[in-house]
Amino acid sequence: MYDLIILGGGPAGYLAAERAGHAKLSTCLFEMNALGGVCLNEGCIPSKALLYSAKVYDYALHGEKYGVKTENASLDHKAVVARRGKVVRTLVSGVGAKMKGAGVTVVKERASIVGRVEGGYEVEAAGQKYQAKRLLIATGSSPSLPPIPGLKEGIEAGYLLTNREVLTLDAVPERLAIIGGGVIGLEMAAYYATAGSKVTVIEMLDHIAGATDREISAMLQKEYEKKGVTFLLSTKVVSIAEGKIACEAGGKPLEVPFDKALVSIGRRANIKGIGLENLGVVTDRAGIVTDDKMRTSVENVYATGDVTGRYMLAHTAYRESEVAINTILGKPDHMRYNANPSVIYTQPEVASVGLSEEAAKDAGIDYEVKKLSMRYAGRFVAENEGGDGICKILVDKKHRNILGVHMLGSYSSEIIWGAAEMIENELRVTDAREIIFPHPTVSEIIRETLWEFDDK
Repeated sequence: MYDLIILGGGPAGYLAAERAGHAKLSTCLFEMNALGGVCLNEGCIPSKALLYSAKVYDYALHGEKYGVKTENASLDHKAVVARRGKVVRTLVSGVGAKMKGAGVTVVKERASIVGRVEGGYEVEAAGQKYQAKRLLIATGSSPSLPPIPGLKEGIEAGYLLTNREVLTLDAVPERLAIIGGGVIGLEMAAYYATAGSKVTVIEMLDHIAGATDREISAMLQKEYEKKGVTFLLSTKVVSIAEGKIACEAGGKPLEVPFDKALVSIGRRANIKGIGLENLGVVTDRAGIVTDDKMRTSVENVYATGDVTGRYMLAHTAYRESEVAINTILGKPDHMRYNANPSVIYTQPEVASVGLSEEAAKDAGIDYEVKKLSMRYAGRFVAENEGGDGICKILVDKKHRNILGVHMLGSYSSEIIWGAAEMIENELRVTDAREIIFPHPTVSEIIRETLWEFDDK
């Protein structure tokens, strides 16, 4: 009998396995596909490989602004996709090496929970039974596919794509329609618009980028429009047929022509077909219900990552799995989500952590906000000829602790962790000002914005 069985080898699963293995817990991990899950194989990493190629191409096209002249620059999409595959294979191999180094048994099969046995639980995979004292469910999520007429048929025919297929297209479509203006849709819009597609984003809400601060998302939309991307907001998809999407906006019909279309409306937790009912694990509409120690309703059964339906982000999954393993080991730990950063890896990048203005208003918090152009950071000016961005900080009016930080501009993804640290540690404005930032860096924009507040 193992100490721990883990269902799922994505970020939540393999991180939990690594931590458990190094803590000398005998651990068995089940993954029916490649280690690394959706993030490593079909999401976070391959999309960043594509986006970096687009960034390099964009630099080549506009190098004259920096005194660098190039002629006949072109983007070889097939070479970009091939490099994406190489990056993924390298990192998948790395995860496998980590599992081996931690002494984790990896079973490359789909597992489902059979039920309780004396001293623990039993799962089945490929007709074989395995037992453990504890279970950790990390089965991830899948694309959410609403019942739109023609959607299922379009995916089967190949002209409708999910996040999986859009990363491996062998050619750049002349016209790409994207249903959903969230992170996945926006990142793919960024790549394919740079690669030469005429991109149209269809979004049911009146804004893009989901819960991103509205001011930031509006600025991001303008940057996209400069690149030729068309946005149809407050627009509902009615039906889909090959080559055309029937929509409705303001009560009026609208048709969007396309060669390929990406469906990126969100994701749903993978809770079906894994035997949760055999233990009576409580779920809700989002996913598996857990407490702040990642414990489910069943003793010694844990759940982490997308399957909980909270924040479907790999870095959140990492932390949840650390909390779960620490709880198993008897170490005091718990999850906090108030300083959970999010990033949209476009050009320019968007990074946020903490409360947006909209969230602060909804919570009835009395706050103060200051914002500053990214051009107040010397390095930003040196590396962004004619470009601009923004840093926006929210502070609790009474207690003066930092509530939220939102940025649009280069390097935002690499510096948002510092803002998360400030929020996690409940730093006040005066506390955060005492931190020494390296110069010249774009990160200094956080310090400069903090000095816009009147705190003495």
